[in-house]
Amino acid sequence: MTAAAAKGRASYFPSIEKKYGRPIAEWKDLIRSAPLTRHMELVNWLKSEHGLGHGHANALVADTLAER
Repeated sequence: MTAAAAKGRASYFPSIEKKYGRPIAEWKDLIRSAPLTRHMELVNWLKSEHGLGHGHANALVADTLAER
């Protein structure tokens, strides 16, 4: 999927990978292995523990939780 073709939450993914230096799959694995389960708990955890911005953290969490 190209950046131009990405829609919704996935439109953030190229900038997340570029800014934070980890592939999306690695972020999703991290979210899945976290001891937290609620959306905003995970967003706040990514922000405080991993330095992500709110929009990037929210997009990753929403997309990961939608897979359940």
